[in-house]
Amino acid sequence: MESHVHIPFLREVLVFLLAAGIAVPLLQRLVSPVIGYFIVGGLIGPFGLGLLADVYEPVSYLVITDVEGVTVLAELGVIFLLFVIGLELSFERLWTMRRLVFGLGSAQILVTGAIIAAIAMLWGNATAPAIILGACLALSSTAIVTQLLIEKGRLGTPSGRATFSILLMQDLAVVPILFAVSVLGTMAVGNVALGFGLAAGQALLVIAAIYAVGRLALRPLLQLVAGTDSREAFIAIILLIAVGTAALTGFAGLSMALGAFLAGLLIAETEFRHQVKIDIEPFKGLMLGLFFLSVGMGIDWRMVIDNPLLIIASAIGLVLIKIAINFALCLAWRLPRHRAAKVAIMLGQAGEFGFLVIGLSITVGLLPADTGQFMLIVVGLTMLVTPGLDWLARRVGAALERGEAEAGFEETAWASEIGGHVILAGYGRVGATIANVLDRQDIRYIAIDRDPELARKAASDGRPVRMGDASRLEVLREAGLDKAAAVVITIGDKDATEALTNEIHRLAPRLPILARARDVSHADKLLVDGAHVAVPETIEGSLRLAEMLLIEFGIDSDVANQVVELERPLTEI
Repeated sequence: MESHVHIPFLREVLVFLLAAGIAVPLLQRLVSPVIGYFIVGGLIGPFGLGLLADVYEPVSYLVITDVEGVTVLAELGVIFLLFVIGLELSFERLWTMRRLVFGLGSAQILVTGAIIAAIAMLWGNATAPAIILGACLALSSTAIVTQLLIEKGRLGTPSGRATFSILLMQDLAVVPILFAVSVLGTMAVGNVALGFGLAAGQALLVIAAIYAVGRLALRPLLQLVAGTDSREAFIAIILLIAVGTAALTGFAGLSMALGAFLAGLLIAETEFRHQVKIDIEPFKGLMLGLFFLSVGMGIDWRMVIDNPLLIIASAIGLVLIKIAINFALCLAWRLPRHRAAKVAIMLGQAGEFGFLVIGLSITVGLLPADTGQFMLIVVGLTMLVTPGLDWLARRVGAALERGEAEAGFEETAWASEIGGHVILAGYGRVGATIANVLDRQDIRYIAIDRDPELARKAASDGRPVRMGDASRLEVLREAGLDKAAAVVITIGDKDATEALTNEIHRLAPRLPILARARDVSHADKLLVDGAHVAVPETIEGSLRLAEMLLIEFGIDSDVANQVVELERPLTEI
């Protein structure tokens, strides 16, 4: 890369910020940010506008030709992504969803990976490259699919939870897949078993050492820095922990992503988890954008022109194979057909880790460059159609539903599967606002409203809303009141709110009840009846209820306030 005005990489930084600040937001109206970075990377890379740089000199100022230099910086994006994935996990969360995560998720990776590996071997690939291709192509796009579910408020639905559970297991599988690529690419073929065993033993020792030191030192260190009330110092120590732990595993000969993942897991067990996630988000977003930009820059699009039919057929074939396998496995796990179809189609694409694994496989010599380029393009094409798969999943799922009876079965089955959820008694203006906040924080809920048209419309959008009289205790019992973590009462009837608050408190004295009140005197009466929090009804009241609910879930008050602030502009429209 060139140096301008005595600042190394200045032109490249400016081009990247131009892409991140202008080009990608414009494309975001049509595609997800991940795809936006991918497309822009292809345009400004050496195989896009870079081909014209020697002919038209002005173009040279808008392109980046040193892909290797960008790739080195882009590794920070992968480090931050794995760090955030570690933050999202906890032993309690994994145990709650263990049937879908470890059962269905593991089966999806193993079965899909084995079938794709077999197909790769039939096409002439050696055993080791075929296994790696099968493993990475079995994974789907956590970044795009999760974002789509959150944006459309479907993460808390039965199909959304099942989809997220499989993605969670796929995220867990990334670290061993990256580790396997590194090991297989650096050992002689004849010593695979011995070398892999020695490498695995070394990895376990390093992981155990990092885990032991982290458990002892991490919480006191974070408490010490947090006690200074300096946000800059807190962010600095988080960056040091994430990048430093990644560097330690890198020095030990392991994947740097593994170190970042371990750092995230360790912080996830502390009370600083939610604050760290919010503080690290801008760094993760920009660095991950740089990673996808570098992926797009490294793809030779001339190959698409040379082999358009083969590449398109391969992408379509991969999507169809994954949908078929996912659908069969979801049915084997006794998901209803419409829910199985939604999950299967939503996970039909390859994922961002396919870029990472294939790129690493090329670097260590495990995959030939031509094969790697071909598969990178196929992965990119399948990710590009994810919004279309989302649309298809909703249409096919709706077509498979068989009337109100089947919809009722789905809701009952769901209520029996979950625990620790929130019950929203009322899904009007206030209830919908609170539901949006819960979706942002991936907190499960069931909403009940007596308006059949409102409930039907929300359910058709994929939201966990059922029709019923929320003021009746037996209706709340059907929604899993005995296993709920909190109840939010937002119904408009003053007397019904008081009666319901009293009944719930009498039945479950320790269950947090957050209620919408008509005025201050009504709020005082609800507190006497057993409500933990009662807020007079206004838009601010709904946001306050949502904030208090997040605090009830153990989220730091500052973090809860920041999350609710994200909803405020939407509420004022």
